Amino acid sequence: MQGSLGYVIWTACYLAVLIGLSAYGVHRYFIIYLFLKNRKRAAVPAGRFRQLPKVTVQLPIFNEVYVVERLLRSVSEVDYPRNLLQIQVLDDSTDDTRAVTASSVKELRQRGFDVQLIHRVDRTGFKAGALAVGLESAAGEFICILDADFVAPPDLLQRTIHFFTDPKIGMIQSRWGHLNRGYSLLTRMQAMFLDGHLLLEQTARSRSGRFFNFNGTAGLWRRSCIEEAGGWQHDTLCEDLDLSYRAQLVGWKFIFLPDVVTPAELPVDMNGFKSQQHRWTKGSIQTCKKLLPRIWRSELPFAIKAEATGHLVSNFAYLLLACLCVLLHPSAGGPQSGWVRTFLIDVPIFLTASVSVAVFYVCAQRELHPRTWMKQMLLLPCLLALGIGLSLNNARAVLEAIFNHKSDFTRTPKYGIERRSQSWRSCRYRALKSTLPLVEMAFAIYFSYFVWFAITHGQFLSVPFLLMFQGGFFYVSLSSLLPWSPKFTFGASRSPSPIPA
Repeated sequence: MQGSLGYVIWTACYLAVLIGLSAYGVHRYFIIYLFLKNRKRAAVPAGRFRQLPKVTVQLPIFNEVYVVERLLRSVSEVDYPRNLLQIQVLDDSTDDTRAVTASSVKELRQRGFDVQLIHRVDRTGFKAGALAVGLESAAGEFICILDADFVAPPDLLQRTIHFFTDPKIGMIQSRWGHLNRGYSLLTRMQAMFLDGHLLLEQTARSRSGRFFNFNGTAGLWRRSCIEEAGGWQHDTLCEDLDLSYRAQLVGWKFIFLPDVVTPAELPVDMNGFKSQQHRWTKGSIQTCKKLLPRIWRSELPFAIKAEATGHLVSNFAYLLLACLCVLLHPSAGGPQSGWVRTFLIDVPIFLTASVSVAVFYVCAQRELHPRTWMKQMLLLPCLLALGIGLSLNNARAVLEAIFNHKSDFTRTPKYGIERRSQSWRSCRYRALKSTLPLVEMAFAIYFSYFVWFAITHGQFLSVPFLLMFQGGFFYVSLSSLLPWSPKFTFGASRSPSPIPA
């Protein structure tokens, strides 16, 4: 193919993907720089309320029979004056969860709590719709939102509410913790993914004055901020990201508190995890299409516009990664092209894309676990492989958003899993399956051939890079097709702390 038109087209496409992935790598390095520069600039309240304000805690629920009691129990134990606390149970459930919530609400009322149970038959807007309906009858000036798989720490409100003494503050976001971090290899890798986003990205953006987003739960809103920004809207699958940017566009300020940890349950099955990733990816691209033109028409400083753009287009990287999987071909360029590919393609991708990812997660784990981060890093090759294995799933989400393919808000199944001895396989909830794992398996088999080809043709520097592709697709496809989840973990504690540091 060398010298032909096909080779020229292949090279052009390959270089375009390379440049795109390298740009995302440079942006990731910039986030690391912002984090390191601002990590010691901890936010402090402008003052303290002499009289605490009334807070409404909204609990959006849909078919959460395994976790709803845990959620309500944790909310009832929050340290806040009972006469200033309203609890809204926004239960759209269609199964036995309704009976569980009704019983729990009755018990809380008997204990003197102000609890409102709202059940919608018409689930218009899904979670965003439920939050909007609840807001209409909310008594609080401030709104705390907790998803069903979260556990409210007792000091959540006391450690956050006083930041609202600054009238410009519209939202306070706490950092997610992980109830079942050590449950399996999958949950360990998810925890590392989230630690990177929640610690590095949110801290970097918050403390440098850039836009960042409410994570959908474990945070508090000023009610007037929600209303001034246009309220909860459900034309995207990421209503939290959408409202966050609309609120900041009209001048509200947000604060991220990495030291305030609200633990949650991580998905323990691959199909549930992929469904969650698909929703987040698709929703972010929908929000990008909706708000990016408005951002650039605004009078915001260029630095904020540029970072907002980098944030909103970040998931296009999965589409580029999927394209790379298609473009990679062992015989591309002819048998003499091994060294050319190594130095012009593999090495630049490794330095700008792969190394930037590694540095990103090393930085996050070292900050969170200064004594044990080296053990966490044994999982880094698995983490990189998982990101590659998810590329087809998330690239499909990007394409669906680009071409306006409509899909419902798909909940992620939760099973109340906190200990490694618990099993989820007999639980009633299951994520929807698709034919995509078969395609992922085909890619895994193809990359197995690619590894063999690289070894037999002396392209040894490419082998570790290709093994991540092979292993990532094998792991994701097999975990999707088979009812198992490997429990083997690196450096996992036998009894994971429910609220990790």
